[in-house]
Amino acid sequence: MIIGVPKEIKDNEYRVSLTPGGAHMLADAGHRVLVESKAGEGSGFSDAEYERAGAELVDSAAEVFARAEMVLKVKEPMPQEYDFLRPGLLLFTYLHLAACEELTRELQRRGVTAIAYETVELPNGSLPLLTPMSEVAGRMAVQVAAHFLEKMNGGRGKLLGGVPGVRPADVAIIGGGTVGTSAAHIALGMGAHVTIIDVNIERLRYLSEILHGNLTTLSSNPLNIAETVRYADVVIGAVLIAGAKAPRLVTRKMISTMQPGSVVVDVAIDQGGCMETSHPTTHSDPVYLVDGVIHYCVTNMPGAVPRTSTYALSNATLPYVVKLANHGFFEAVKRDPALAKGVNVYAGHITHQAVAEAFGMTYTPLEQLMG
Repeated sequence: MIIGVPKEIKDNEYRVSLTPGGAHMLADAGHRVLVESKAGEGSGFSDAEYERAGAELVDSAAEVFARAEMVLKVKEPMPQEYDFLRPGLLLFTYLHLAACEELTRELQRRGVTAIAYETVELPNGSLPLLTPMSEVAGRMAVQVAAHFLEKMNGGRGKLLGGVPGVRPADVAIIGGGTVGTSAAHIALGMGAHVTIIDVNIERLRYLSEILHGNLTTLSSNPLNIAETVRYADVVIGAVLIAGAKAPRLVTRKMISTMQPGSVVVDVAIDQGGCMETSHPTTHSDPVYLVDGVIHYCVTNMPGAVPRTSTYALSNATLPYVVKLANHGFFEAVKRDPALAKGVNVYAGHITHQAVAEAFGMTYTPLEQLMG
């Protein structure tokens, strides 16, 4: 198979979808790997490393898309890449389609077969290709919040962990999944008082056993969320419904009760955000104010730490890339039900129910289309 790796062009996105080690593994198995020149530069990988690994360097993303049978990316195609999409192309990347109707319709119209990292799902319900970036984003969320809590950055001027004789900051985490757990680890380690809110009592019981420090767990309901947000210095949105648009659990009214200079980090923004006041931002313009509360809603947070993120992502995606390359799309998804669940669009049809429901489009099961 011919596998293409274009350079990411989203704002301040420095990750790359394939490491030189991954390129070597694919080339060694007899596949052709096309890498756009300087695609790995932001993650610290030189063109020479890819060439030594057996990849072929090409000059442009247009050439990568035109020649490749399967294109690997990190983030969803940008509007300037839409014209590169074509019938029969296999695209493997993060898509988050339930939050982007325009891209969904472009993929459908152009006949692309699109597999989303974030909806590849194992039988136990875990999301193996989303987990590593959720871990990075959860850890980063606390780091970002601590930065913007500083007075010179517009915040309340509070230290997360406080000092003896001074109470620590209050961090509210909405959602106890991978993002929320990772955020809690860092916040508790920094000495903050952390409240985790989740709808799953068994999950809260588990978190209360494994997390140590100044921790409170609460069952998710509007009253508990409102009261926790009201007194929080930091609110981290960490809600996920796989493949679907995130529910808006934090309202504008709740945000208005927070102290000026408090910080909101909505990690769920890739799926539309879990706060009524959230809208996507970029690394070059990351924050805005609503009722005096700082909102950080960058849609590609892990792109700020590309060396860590690229390795973590590639570790998880490469086994699936190898399956697709070795067996082809049809055989690979037949053999691996988890990979089949990642297929969001196939030959002009929407094959993920939550994506179809988000925009009132027709859902067609992949099994039906493949006979």
